[in-house]
Amino acid sequence: MSNLSTTHQFDVIIVGSGGAGLSLALSLPDHFKIAVLAKSFLTDASTYFAQGGVAAVLDETDSLEQHIDDTMIAGAQLCERDAVQHTVEGGKPSVDFLLKQGVEFTLDEKQQLHLTREGGHSQRRIIHNADATGKAISTTLIEKAKQKQNIDIFENYIAIDLITKHKLGETDEENRAVGLYALDEKNEKVHTFLAPFTALACGGAMKAYLYTSNPDIATGDGIAMAYRAGCRVANMEFNQFHPTCLYHPQARSFLITEAMRGEGAYLRLPDGERFMLRFDERAELAPRDIVARAIDYEIKRLGIRHVWLDITHKPEAFVKEHFPTLYARLLELGIDITKEMIPVVPAAHYTCGGVVVDENSQTDIEGLYAIGETSYTGLHGANRMASNSLLECFVYGMSAAKDIEQKYSPNFHFPKVAGWDATQVDNPDEDVVILQNWDELRATMWNYVGIVRTTKRLERALHRIEMLKKEITEYYQDYHVSKNLIELRNLVLVSEMIVRCAMQRKESRGLHYTLDYPELSPELRKTVLTPPNFQVETPLVNA
Repeated sequence: MSNLSTTHQFDVIIVGSGGAGLSLALSLPDHFKIAVLAKSFLTDASTYFAQGGVAAVLDETDSLEQHIDDTMIAGAQLCERDAVQHTVEGGKPSVDFLLKQGVEFTLDEKQQLHLTREGGHSQRRIIHNADATGKAISTTLIEKAKQKQNIDIFENYIAIDLITKHKLGETDEENRAVGLYALDEKNEKVHTFLAPFTALACGGAMKAYLYTSNPDIATGDGIAMAYRAGCRVANMEFNQFHPTCLYHPQARSFLITEAMRGEGAYLRLPDGERFMLRFDERAELAPRDIVARAIDYEIKRLGIRHVWLDITHKPEAFVKEHFPTLYARLLELGIDITKEMIPVVPAAHYTCGGVVVDENSQTDIEGLYAIGETSYTGLHGANRMASNSLLECFVYGMSAAKDIEQKYSPNFHFPKVAGWDATQVDNPDEDVVILQNWDELRATMWNYVGIVRTTKRLERALHRIEMLKKEITEYYQDYHVSKNLIELRNLVLVSEMIVRCAMQRKESRGLHYTLDYPELSPELRKTVLTPPNFQVETPLVNA
């Protein structure tokens, strides 16, 4: 790896090419010079893979208050009402923004936006593009960004760490983010990016778990970088799990739609027993969290790798008609779902916690913003309601754009920043060390910090994670950085956050279920982790 570092200067640096990052980029004035960093190709973001839609109050029978109430209920009353109201009120402007960008949505017979309904919503309020809304949004916003002369796109650039005034030794001034270091993976060269404003929109952290529905980019990079820089993080114990992800070595992150259970598929153990009847009178049609907990319980009880999803009792023509895409994809993998059961496991799906921000996406550090799944806005509480997450990306992306525009000054003084120094490190002799730690970390999180938790499991997890963190830190200090090493360093820190937050919550609420504290606590509170270098004099409203 070259020891030389290239320096770039922009008005705004955005880390992430999903809905959150691109909505910010496209909402800023055209005279702003913007950098968008994507650590893989541009569509490799959670937005692209979203099957649902965008929740917004658009029908006259619906109301903002109903959407707010539905969100509060889904979040087990732990949502912060101000944040919920801010998000819900941004629904119509978000839809207008997407339509203006050219995103196409499914229309009804009157050629109006078709509204569907999803779990937790009392009204039809989900706009969508069939069952691939995220793809439609992602591809449209990417194309728009590429057309903008003021937006420079850097693919395969992975952010390493933020640069702040305090890190530069300017401790007598207010701390401020002034940029970041990023690795150009193709050329194995670290670049310095400087700007008065930096936004972290790089998704969640569900690659911390052995099984996940997320793309490979979801390694908690933004959350870890912000925490290391001095930002608080909240509610990391609330991680949403999808009940049925295909268990197959050649198809990671492939979800089996819940509609299959809706059409009569059964969940079975290896001996053929329909076990859901023992957990809930609604059996396979119980809510997502109940089904996921039941599967997790049986996997742990029996020491098995997966359970089975069975729709073979339905007519072959019925299965092919209702699930043509699933039928074709699984047949490619050697599974004929009209004749064979499908191996499934729950999969980590969504990070409800993140970097603490206000309604403008501003973090504890001036000039640093966090948007989308990287952030904790207060919207989701203890459980995310379907299709609120994409809405959050656009509402807070546009809010951040307004805040940046108001604060912008053409007189920003770019600090002198030393280039990345790689003269004191060596090339790693064996990458197997990274792979071993990666596998051990994800297995530890899955077995001890998964859907069902106990205090003893959490203590075991923390002990092992602390040992892994020490090993990874030493490795990071001794060798040249690589994408895998950067991600592993972030992932072990975020995993530690998840465990520490979970240990603080002495109740079972929403997505956090512990056998030691199965009841709800009468106290409504969030869990906040404060880094050692936290130095905010005037805490955010969302503190």
